[in-house]
Formats: sequence, C-alpha cells, structure tokens
Amino acid sequence: MTKPLRVLISADMEGVAGVVHPTETNPERYDYERGRRLMTAEVNAVIAGVLDAVPEAAVRVADAHGTFRNILPEELDRRVRLVRGRPRPLGMLGGLDDTTGAVLFVGYHARAGAGPAVLAHTISDAVLDLRINGQSMGEIGLNTALAGHHGAPVVLLGGDDAACAELNALVPAAVTVPVKVALGQAAGETLHPEEARERLRAAATRAIENRAQVPPLTLTGPLAVEVDLYAPATVDLATLIPGVSRAPGARTVTFTAENTSQAHSLIQLLTHLAQIKPT
Repeated sequence: MTKPLRVLISADMEGVAGVVHPTETNPERYDYERGRRLMTAEVNAVIAGVLDAVPEAAVRVADAHGTFRNILPEELDRRVRLVRGRPRPLGMLGGLDDTTGAVLFVGYHARAGAGPAVLAHTISDAVLDLRINGQSMGEIGLNTALAGHHGAPVVLLGGDDAACAELNALVPAAVTVPVKVALGQAAGETLHPEEARERLRAAATRAIENRAQVPPLTLTGPLAVEVDLYAPATVDLATLIPGVSRAPGARTVTFTAENTSQAHSLIQLLTHLAQIKPT
C-alpha cells in the first residue's frame, strides 16, 4: 500500500500580505490580533492548495513565528495537524522528518542585512549575520538546507519580493509568490489579503504537482559556521559551549558542524542564550 504524501507547511508572520510593521507581529502590541488572523488565513489557503493537488496528503503546519503560538487553532483547517510552542526540535521546521515529501514556507521574510525587505532579520535581533562556508544565510537558507538534510525539497515560498528572490537564488525551481513589494524595513506595497490567498492557493497546488522537479538543497559537511551576535555578553556565554570559539573582535563566534542538522541545533542554542542578560 502506498503511503500518503507527507507535507510540512512552515508559517512565519512578517511575510504575510498586509503585514509591514512590528506592531502587527508582536503579541504585546495593539495590532497583533489582526496580524495573526491574516497569518492563519494565508496558511489555510496554502493547505487548500496542497489538498487540491493531493487530497489524501498528510499535512502538518509548524507555527514558526516568535513564540510559535500565533496561528489560531480553532480557525485552522481541521484536516491538518498543528505543531506549536517552543523550544522544540527543528525549530521553525517542527514536525519535519525523513518521510516528509515537500516543505512549503508561508509568510517568510528576508535575512538580516537584506534590503529593501519588510521586517528583515535572521532568527532574532540577537543575530546580526550568519554565514555557512562563507555564505550569508537567513532563516530561508538555513531552513531550506535543514529540509534538504532530511531529503525534503522546499517547493513554495510566500513573502515579499526580497524573500522570494532569496529562495530562488538557492532553489531556482521553487515556486514563489510575492504578496508584497518591499519599500523599506517597515513599509511595502501589498496585495489585498484575499488576492494574496488566491494566488497562494493556486501556487501551492502547482508546487505540489511539480515537486519532483525541485531538488532538495543539501550542504556537504563539515560546515564552517560563523555567527555575528549583537551582544558581547552572548558571545561570552557562547564560548562556554565545547567547540565554539570567539573570532577576533567582540561579536563573532565560530564552530564546525558535521552537517546542517548539527549546525541548526547550535544556532538555535545561541539565539536562546541571547535571552540571558548579565546580572
């Protein structure tokens, strides 16, 4: 008996249509509730597109923004399973495993330093830049490589034009849907949310149907990783981890990882360490 296609949808918020400002992505700010409703609706559109293509697909959705508790469970398509909460294995790709046949990114944003790009950053404000074998990578690159480590291609991305270009530079065959054009860090020209959802649904169907033409992104180890951290105190903590060293200067730590999975785990740990403030 053939096993059903397993699909993972990883959903962030900064790249959702209509979202351009931190008040729309921060649970403590006044506009967040509208932002999370827009996020949930875009995820539902992509779910519908996946199931239009393969009705029997087993779909998981990984809430991948901030606290990982943004998608409204009661408004999510009941045909899927939701992975929420943090910290958790595989971070933004919670629920990924070696049986996953395709990964789709919704609401993603460009890496720190990209611009113009709406709400661009890499993981958190604690990370100024991240380089693997000398190549600067944001969440798009790191998560695409992590999916590839498990044999899964990233077949779709919805976000602003800068985020779309970032994925297509790594995976030219992936389908991308620019739901807004970046005008700056907190400004953009955005599609109407309903128009964005219609485009995402159609694109998700196309991406799943053509998934065999999209190769996984794989990085061959060992991997030389450099992380530029905002706070020197975080660098001090990071150097307590075996194998992590301070590069010349106050902000950069380096380590060698056997593969993308190990690199991803250590990078996650560094960002959690950044939440510890000096006493």
